[in-house]
Amino acid sequence: MGSSIVKELYEAGKLTGLPKYIANAMHMEIISGSVAYGTSGTVSDWDIVGICIPRKEEIFPTGYIEGFGKKRNRFRTWQKHHIDYKEKEYDICIYNIVDFFDLCMNCNPNMISYLYVPDNCVLHSTQVGNLIRENRSIFLSKLCWPRFKGYAYSMLKKLTSKKHKGLDKLRRFEFDHNISNDVTFDELINEIKRRNLMAKI
Repeated sequence: MGSSIVKELYEAGKLTGLPKYIANAMHMEIISGSVAYGTSGTVSDWDIVGICIPRKEEIFPTGYIEGFGKKRNRFRTWQKHHIDYKEKEYDICIYNIVDFFDLCMNCNPNMISYLYVPDNCVLHSTQVGNLIRENRSIFLSKLCWPRFKGYAYSMLKKLTSKKHKGLDKLRRFEFDHNISNDVTFDELINEIKRRNLMAKI
């Protein structure tokens, strides 16, 4: 399904520092963040999350057992932000499949959400990627309750902190002008322009 955007960016020289074999070992790439949640605007960047299968020696190192002896360096995750390419800005995060599965097994809210993005947010998927999505429910357990509850409370705390007091102003503006709070950012701006309310914000 689709060609690999990671490989395309790598070949365009946009992912300096990423090992070449990783660019050729991508098995799933999805759009996350505001685009996946339908809250993106025209200036929103594209958050791409990818899963790769590194070389066999990294997944099954000979003469080494995880947790014993000197820790070996291996590919775990790789990130790069603010990549400008073809009139879009990308943020890329690539996970080693082993680490990704470990996080999913522990019901990490972000990882679980990556498994459940809509089909139109799956940019690239091999047979391995398809198997992961087809069997994603295997990762769900009772751990979801405390993990997701903790995540929700931490997000709520951020929203109600002093740094986000502008949110109250936006809510008041929506209420005062009878604007639904389930519109996208672009729809909100267009509505504000249509009603000639820009100066009141």
